[in-house]
Amino acid sequence: MNVDRLVAGLDIGSSKTCAVIAEATGDVLKPNAKILGVGIARTTGVKRGVVRDIEETTRSIAQAMRDAERMAGVEVPGVFCGIAGDHVQTQVSTGLASVASEEITRADVDRVDDVAKAISLGDDYELLHYIPQEYKVDSQGGISDPIGMAGLRLEVEMRLVAVQNKAAQNLRKSVEKAGYRVIELVLEPLAAALATVSIDEKEIGCALVELGGGSTTVAIFHDGKLRDLASLPYAGVHVTSDIVQGLGVTQSDAERLKERWGVAYSPLVSPDEEVDLPSTPGQGSRRVKRELLAHIIHQRLDEILGMVLDRIEGAGYSGRLPAGAVLTGGGAHLSGVVELTRDVFAMPVRKGVPEQSISGLVDSVQAPRYAVPVGLTLYGTRQLLKGRIDAGPRVEKLLGPVKRWLQDFF
Repeated sequence: MNVDRLVAGLDIGSSKTCAVIAEATGDVLKPNAKILGVGIARTTGVKRGVVRDIEETTRSIAQAMRDAERMAGVEVPGVFCGIAGDHVQTQVSTGLASVASEEITRADVDRVDDVAKAISLGDDYELLHYIPQEYKVDSQGGISDPIGMAGLRLEVEMRLVAVQNKAAQNLRKSVEKAGYRVIELVLEPLAAALATVSIDEKEIGCALVELGGGSTTVAIFHDGKLRDLASLPYAGVHVTSDIVQGLGVTQSDAERLKERWGVAYSPLVSPDEEVDLPSTPGQGSRRVKRELLAHIIHQRLDEILGMVLDRIEGAGYSGRLPAGAVLTGGGAHLSGVVELTRDVFAMPVRKGVPEQSISGLVDSVQAPRYAVPVGLTLYGTRQLLKGRIDAGPRVEKLLGPVKRWLQDFF
């Protein structure tokens, strides 16, 4: 094992913190993340992507990372950390610049990119990623890489992704208090897409839907690029709350009922099947039709997925996503969620299980909840193999701004 090639991905969610440690293998053309260790810890310190309790968040990070390091038999100094939530903003900006010589150079591209980025995000936001959508050379559009082309005028259409300053700062602070350095914050749906969405799916059109604990995120890909991004403040916690109200159980019991007996598509449940309910001494022994539990989950998820579909249609991609939807996050573990989503979306749907460009302990991460942390290790692997960072213990320095390199992937 080469300790200078260790990368770690950290996904701090509203209900769980997941950590994955991998070794960057392969080369620039065929990067691979060899999974070495996995850790998972429950948390209540984050709500809709924003840290609400630094001590609790720090505790969960430390536990997840310790478990991952113990499994891997290594220690890592820094992590690639995911960030998401309804505080994330995205917008399209354009830039225009004249070409300095007979053909377009990297300096010309950097200059027009800088023009597109030079917009005010406000005092409360910081730029996380900027992703070129397309370039135009003398008004000829649809160009992904204009370097070497002849022209007098260069234009770019750029998608900017910004996050709230305080949200980013508190996330970094929690990681640092746990004893780790944040190498970079990466938008969670982009990381998840690296692990679960193929190049062909991004090209012909698909939606990645992350069903998290505190929020539901949808990222639309078309022509190989990220075209739209939205975070909805409705997710698994609302399903759990409905179970609490509908069945008269505690929050923790409702979560266990959902995980063990929950079904997202009620037609899949036999009308005769029953489950035992956790009860207080005063309530006595209780049983309930499993169909009722499924009905509660079905109704809330149907509503949430309807909102996601509204966003897809509002972005102008109704009927334009032949590859359909890819489901990730903890909510994607529910039995019947694929059937329900197909019913709502009327398009192909599958669960997003990490399987692209990974090796090692693959069986330990083959579940939708690991899409983000595995994707973060893949992102780190690509950066390390391209010489853009050194993730080893001797050098803890970024070799340059990382944000623009997302155009290599999206």
